[in-house]
Amino acid sequence: MLWKLLKQHISVAQLTGFFIANLCGMVIVMLGVQFYNDVLPVFTQEDSFIKKDYIVVTKKVSTLGSIAGKSGTFSSYELDDLKAQPFTVEVGAFQPAQFKVSAGISFGGMDMSTAMFLESVPDNFVDVKADAWEYLEGQKEIPIIIPRNYLNLYNFGFARSRNLPQLSEGMIGLVSLNLYISGNGMREMKKGRIVGFSNRLNTILVPEAFMMAANATYGGNKSWEPSRLIIEVDNPADERIAGYFNDNGYETEDNKLDAGRITWFLKLAVGVVMTVGLVISLLSFYILLLSIYLLLQKNTDKLENLILLGYSVSRVAMPYQVLTVVMNFSVFILSVIIMFIVRDVYTDALSDIITGYDDGNIAQSLVCGVILFVLVSVYNIIAISRKIKSII
Repeated sequence: MLWKLLKQHISVAQLTGFFIANLCGMVIVMLGVQFYNDVLPVFTQEDSFIKKDYIVVTKKVSTLGSIAGKSGTFSSYELDDLKAQPFTVEVGAFQPAQFKVSAGISFGGMDMSTAMFLESVPDNFVDVKADAWEYLEGQKEIPIIIPRNYLNLYNFGFARSRNLPQLSEGMIGLVSLNLYISGNGMREMKKGRIVGFSNRLNTILVPEAFMMAANATYGGNKSWEPSRLIIEVDNPADERIAGYFNDNGYETEDNKLDAGRITWFLKLAVGVVMTVGLVISLLSFYILLLSIYLLLQKNTDKLENLILLGYSVSRVAMPYQVLTVVMNFSVFILSVIIMFIVRDVYTDALSDIITGYDDGNIAQSLVCGVILFVLVSVYNIIAISRKIKSII
C-alpha cells in the first residue's frame, strides 16, 4: 500500500535514461578491465620468468671499432651512469662462462652433441619458482632457460630432415641434457634440466650461483667487463631511454622496447577508457539521484502525512531505496552478460590469430562491477534518507 501511494509521479523516461547511462558506464569499466587482462598475456606470458619491463642493452659494433680492437664492453663508469638515470630501476650484467662447455642428448636411437655457451644474470631478474632455479654447491643437475627458437629449429629443420619426432615444450622439459664442462685442467659432466623457454633472450641462462662457482673452478675466476646488460625500467616507452641510448651508442636486442611500448600504451588506453566509463557512471548516478529527489519533492505532502501517521523515516524511504538497489543490481547483471558476449567475440578473434592464446581471469572485472554496484547503492540509500529528513 505504501508503494502504491508513493509511486505516483515516477518518470519512466528519467529512470530509463539512468538505466541506459549506468549500463553503458559499467559495461565500459568492466570490459576495459577484462580486455586488459585478456590481451596483456599476449605481450608477457611467453617470457613470464623474466621481469616484463626490462631491456637487454649492448654496444653497437662498428667496423672501425673492430679494427681498433675495441672490446664493446661496459666500464664501471658506464654502469654507474646508467644506474643513475631517472628511468632506471635496476641494472644487471650478463656473466659469460669462462670455460668450455658442450651438451649432448640421446633419444630416438640417436646421440647428438654440440658446443654451446652459457650466461647468467642476477637471480632477481628471473621469475622462476625458487626451487626450480636453485643451485647449491656440488649439485649435479643444472636448471637451464633456452631460446624458444632453438626448439623451433629442431622441430621444423633438423627433425624433419632426419625423420625424427618433433618435441613439445613439455616433452623437452623432461629430457635431461649431458653438460660437459672443461677448463683449468679439469673436466666434469653435469645434468642440465630445461625449466623455461624464451622468445626475448638469445642466450642460454643458468643460475648465477652456478656460473660464479664454475668460473672460479674451471675459468680461474678471471676479471671481466660485461658486454651485455639487462635493465629494469619504470616505463619502457619513456622517450628519455631512446635518447640516452642514441647519445651513448647503445642498442637494444631485436628492438626489445617495442613490446614494452605496446604494453604501456595498452595500459594507457585502458586507463582512458575506464575513466570515460567512470565518468558516465557518475553522471548516470546523478541522473538517478535527481530523479529521486524530484519524486520526493512532488510527494512532499504524502511524506509529511505518513510521518504524522507514525511511519518512520526509514520505512518511508525504503520503497525508493529498494527501487534504486533493484535498478543498480539489474544494471550489474546485464553488464556482466554483455561483457561475456563481447568477450567471446574478441577472444575468438585472438585465438584465431595467436597460437596458444590463453585468456585472462574474469575475477578482477567482476570485482570492479561489484564495487561500483555497492558504492552507488550505498550512497543512494544514504542520500534518500537524508533528503526525506530534510523535507519533513
